[in-house]
Amino acid sequence: MGYAQGGGLTNELRFVREKLRMEVAEGFRHGDQKAMIAHDLRVSVRPVQR
Repeated sequence: MGYAQGGGLTNELRFVREKLRMEVAEGFRHGDQKAMIAHDLRVSVRPVQR
């Protein structure tokens, strides 16, 4: 069984997740390494890879 649209997250959490995605994308645009992006955003490397 799948989740409803939005993966079961509240609007606030969806906003936070999308903001993080955009910040990761900006890091890649600047040529930053995955580990550096993860460190700057205070997350592990795994979410950056995804």
